[in-house]
Amino acid sequence: MDSLLDALQEGRLIELPDNDKQDALQLLAHIIEAIPSVPSGTDVAGLVMKREETFNTILGRGFAVPHARVSFDGDLYCAVGWSPSGILYSTTDTNPIHIVIMFLVPDNQRNYYLKEVSNIAKALNELHDENSLKTAEDLNTVRNYLLDLVSSAKSIVGPEARARMIQLEARENIPQLDLKNIANLLIEPVMIITSANLKPLTLSQNKELIDALDNSQNLSESLNSNNKFFDYNGWRILKRNSSLYQAGRVVHECIAIKIK
Repeated sequence: MDSLLDALQEGRLIELPDNDKQDALQLLAHIIEAIPSVPSGTDVAGLVMKREETFNTILGRGFAVPHARVSFDGDLYCAVGWSPSGILYSTTDTNPIHIVIMFLVPDNQRNYYLKEVSNIAKALNELHDENSLKTAEDLNTVRNYLLDLVSSAKSIVGPEARARMIQLEARENIPQLDLKNIANLLIEPVMIITSANLKPLTLSQNKELIDALDNSQNLSESLNSNNKFFDYNGWRILKRNSSLYQAGRVVHECIAIKIK
């Protein structure tokens, strides 16, 4: 939760002037755009608004985490808005949003962003007292509460963080699937090793997934294509990272998703 801590310490926490979602997002976007290291002309507001048209960024328990992905490398930044009365953030969720954490996510920070949001979600589930924000009377009280939340979260972030990050990445990168009920999905991490002279080798704890990929055709070509994901025998394979090793071998880190 380092970028959230930076925002709190560097003055990027503001009280939102009204309870209008669009106004709140534009204001937070302009704060990020004004950070000196963010390239001039970066349209954070436009990117966030476009994404909000198709993706619900409510995290739950009074928090929302909108973000803008940009095609350059840089630091992961966020700005935080507090709405005393709460924002009706979605027509399908009537619970008011009191804290909006907006992220700017450069290409090289996508994994860090997913880890950050995963840790925030874990902290909200295990540490957050919703009444503390509902009854807060000033920005300083909110700031101190969030600082305490970040500090306490360091003690609970553990082995489950990777699983949460994988689930979040699945939701973020494959909006075509119906991910509203995560209980109906099987999400498996998988490593695939390819080489020009070898048949692809699949490493997974799921035998059904291994069999599906071992029996697939043109697996190497799909992994080396520009597409972010591809389908095989009922599984959707999301490509995350690829690393080149000696003898022309490539290790592809992926996520496999299947509707039960």
